[in-house]
Amino acid sequence: MNFEVIFVALCLIFMIWALIADKLKPGLILFSCVVMMLCAGILTPKECLEGFSNKGMITVAMLFLVSEGVRRSGILEQLIINLLPKKNASITKTNARLLPAISFLSAFLNNTPVVVIFAPIIKNWARKMGLPHTKFLIPLSYATALGGICTLIGTSTNLVVDGLIMESGRRGMSMFELGKVGIIICIAGLVYLIYYSHYLLPDNRESEHTDEEDKAAGIQTVEVVLRSRFPGLGKSLREFDFYRHYGAHVHSVQRAGSQLNGDWTSIPLQNHDTLLLETDDKFLQTYRESTAFLISSYDTDNKPLNQKKRYFSLLLLAFMIVGATVGELPFMRELIPNVRLDMFFFVCVTTIVMAWTKIFNPRKYSKYIRWDVLVTIACAFAISKGMQNSGFADLIAELIIACADVIGQTHHGPYAMLAILFLITNLFTELITNNAAAALSFPLALAIAEKLGVDPMPFFICICIAASAAFSTPIGYQTNLLVQGIGGYRFTDYVKVGLPLNIITFIICTFVIPLIWPIVPVN
Repeated sequence: MNFEVIFVALCLIFMIWALIADKLKPGLILFSCVVMMLCAGILTPKECLEGFSNKGMITVAMLFLVSEGVRRSGILEQLIINLLPKKNASITKTNARLLPAISFLSAFLNNTPVVVIFAPIIKNWARKMGLPHTKFLIPLSYATALGGICTLIGTSTNLVVDGLIMESGRRGMSMFELGKVGIIICIAGLVYLIYYSHYLLPDNRESEHTDEEDKAAGIQTVEVVLRSRFPGLGKSLREFDFYRHYGAHVHSVQRAGSQLNGDWTSIPLQNHDTLLLETDDKFLQTYRESTAFLISSYDTDNKPLNQKKRYFSLLLLAFMIVGATVGELPFMRELIPNVRLDMFFFVCVTTIVMAWTKIFNPRKYSKYIRWDVLVTIACAFAISKGMQNSGFADLIAELIIACADVIGQTHHGPYAMLAILFLITNLFTELITNNAAAALSFPLALAIAEKLGVDPMPFFICICIAASAAFSTPIGYQTNLLVQGIGGYRFTDYVKVGLPLNIITFIICTFVIPLIWPIVPVN
């Protein structure tokens, strides 16, 4: 084991610790790791910067703008209202109507706006119908994750892996490549969520936040989930003047699914506390991208689109999806050989058309892009390259192959390797960000395939699925954290409901992937 391997291992340990502890935003933590590798001579300046020009990273940026255009159309709100039963509602019946539609939407749209728009509507509907909203919100978050594994654009993780595949000199994934196994997982997961999850989910807790129905004109309620960079952690609301800092009044505080009672303004605030605020529209406009907390509502600074633009935005979305699917077919490559009609091409065209037709506000386009996600993705490419350059990836790959040989012997070796790779990736994604988990696992998948002389695609598919299967903790996926605040869930609620879903995903991945993408020697 040489110096470079040891140094990279220490860098990764530091990165994982910093991400778990939430010391800085993920993008800056990964960038710190990249700089450390640069200083050690493991990465060149060119290798450090290559991720910032990667097609996968740019595609993610454009998809944020496309999602904003669709969100502004108002179609999502109308859809959820039409799907919710008007009478004789039951938990199973409602989930059976909602979850498949939500999974379908999240296969083509960013998950966060879907959850942010749908969760408050579902919570208010459940209150009116006399049903516990806690039976619906975790399934909502999980359904978006299940839909995201069905297409190339379903989640940024898929595009990260696709970008890494192309960086390695191989042809990337097609639009519905992941759907060959993703749809099977999605269907199995939805069946579990619809028919069994409500037995494991809690009823509404008596101490849940309550909204005031009669509010002054212009005043609205917003829920925020505190993060580690909130300046008032460790201080009570008597010590930390929330209104002076943010221009909002704190109505109540919820912790681990229970509302703080008594003299709650004297209790020190903690990470992941949920605050119910009374404020005006300016709060959402100003602090939507705050690093101190997550806001469980979207900004309302934009006027609704007129009917023509509303349907035009959906037409553009369909154009992007169909175009990216058909454009990758062999006959289209022969017909237009000089232009690569892939997802990158169509998402760029769609974004520019949306901007010029003002489907989203072109003067505020930078506001809709989650820049830290892009920095995280760009740095993930560099970290993956550093793991390969140092020999660290080869070392871990040899250990995985050795373990698979012991566990599976000869016949079941490929299944054992997929199982180990899935577990490693899934553990990373439950503890740190999904994009970072994919970046750490990709060089391992590539090294395993190269050492065995087999096609690496089954291993790439495995890490895509495993990196998105963040079901057992609220911190594994941002939408899990959002519904925790809105629904008043505890950490154990995610374990009870999410662990069986992790197991379902693990079993299907391990046994179905080799049937679709055989692990056979490459000629």
